[in-house]
Amino acid sequence: MNRLWVVLALLPFAARAELVDRVAAVVNREIIPLSEVMERASPELMRLQQQEPNAEKRGAMRQQILKGALDSLIGEKLLEAQIHELNLDVSEAEIDLAVEDVKRSNGIDDAGFEKLLLGEGYSVSSYRTFMKKHLARMKLVNLKVRQKVKVSEEDLKAEYAKMLHADSGDAEVHARHLLVSVQPKATAEQVEAARQKALALGEEARKPGTDFAELAKKKSEGPSAADGGDLGWFRRGVMVAEFERAAFSLPVGGVSEPIRTKFGWHVIKVDERRAVAAKPFEEVKDQLKERLLKGQQERYTEQYVQELRAQALVEDKLFDEPAATAKSTAKSPHGAP
Repeated sequence: MNRLWVVLALLPFAARAELVDRVAAVVNREIIPLSEVMERASPELMRLQQQEPNAEKRGAMRQQILKGALDSLIGEKLLEAQIHELNLDVSEAEIDLAVEDVKRSNGIDDAGFEKLLLGEGYSVSSYRTFMKKHLARMKLVNLKVRQKVKVSEEDLKAEYAKMLHADSGDAEVHARHLLVSVQPKATAEQVEAARQKALALGEEARKPGTDFAELAKKKSEGPSAADGGDLGWFRRGVMVAEFERAAFSLPVGGVSEPIRTKFGWHVIKVDERRAVAAKPFEEVKDQLKERLLKGQQERYTEQYVQELRAQALVEDKLFDEPAATAKSTAKSPHGAP
């Protein structure tokens, strides 16, 4: 079932009648249909429906998710217009190199690559289309933003001091997990069935005398099942946020309630916990630099998108915002800053 209809099925009938077939926004005469916004927002909307029982909070958060999805799509339209205006092209050879890099970094062959894509809802063809757009945006960002991104030695030392403060008294945990997998295009009923299965596994794991590792070997659907669900030792910032919050809030020997991530429902057990000493500056210097460069590039890219938006004709019809008119001095409807 298409994820759009899964999401719409969760809405009251009157809301569905109002939302279907609407134009969400117009960007320099290019339309963004509501279906694209719903498709972009649907994973977050589904998680919200499953995890937030309060209807009032859910309604407010739903609006924020839809607004974020629409803003993201508007930004992409503006960047695509600039790519076209500047004649930035991506060759098939460049896409081939990017695909090979993905295979190499994941340690997989062609068959493994196709399986990985299928799990994320892509075919090889649709992924290459996605990669072409992604590489074109990277070229534009490098052209317009990269020269602004700079990290000094003082910046690195300041970031290291912040890291020391944040890590003081922190710990790392040795955990195991059971996974009940959920496919990216699973229906709401399939997601709930997987959650119920994870609940039952969690109850089984808490029974006195249960060997969690043996249970994981028999029942987990994750790649670590053969190792008894063993994830080894990890610090904060390694696992996805939802998983990390659960793991670091559990006592030693504790077993979590089902935790949802993009992979499915996890039941986590913490085997051990220990304090960690801070790594020396020279050992983490490159990691800190990469983090700061990435953060700066994201901020400057967002500034660039906002500058493009200020010069473009953008009509937000989904949230009834007044249309922004192009600046009278702009020479192009896609005017670059």
